[in-house]
Amino acid sequence: MTHKRLELLSTILLAVAGVATAWAAYQSRQWTGEQSLATSKATATRIAENRSAALASRQVQIDVATFTAWLNARAERHPALARFYSTRFREEFKPAFAAWLAARPLTNPSAPETPFAMPQYRLQSQTQADHLETAAAAQSDRSKDANQHADNFMLAVVLFATALFFAGISSKLQTERARAWVLGIGCVLFLGTLIWVITLPAQVST
Repeated sequence: MTHKRLELLSTILLAVAGVATAWAAYQSRQWTGEQSLATSKATATRIAENRSAALASRQVQIDVATFTAWLNARAERHPALARFYSTRFREEFKPAFAAWLAARPLTNPSAPETPFAMPQYRLQSQTQADHLETAAAAQSDRSKDANQHADNFMLAVVLFATALFFAGISSKLQTERARAWVLGIGCVLFLGTLIWVITLPAQVST
């Protein structure tokens, strides 16, 4: 390979590797931003989930307390007091309570022990908490994926920069054979990294 051809190949490698390095650095920054955004969304969703779960817990405590009071009033044969408590059941608890009474728990041994075991007992706050937990988990996975992509592109930056180094140092060598070998290593490294980078997902904007 002649001196002029080596110079031309070195110049081309310097140019394309420089552009590739800038692109990989840009992608790494973009994916880092995507990671931060996904992490923030996951954190906010977790906070909302905890609030919904806490509300569901308080509602269950209220339902248990009023149902226990109703049971005690009924056991002590105070029908007026029992009606007092039953009329104050929360709306979400009433369908489960009605279905439980329809199962005749006092005479039917196969009936559920409490209304809380009935399929009709569903809390909107708990359903929302479950939905938010799923959404938060998805955001966390997205954050992990974005972090991995950012790391991959940062590694590509290092590899492209190494190819740049070989392209630059090749012009300092005295013999054409040595220059050809070093330049060849740089070309192989660049092409291998480029093929790998093409398989990575690109993030145009955050």
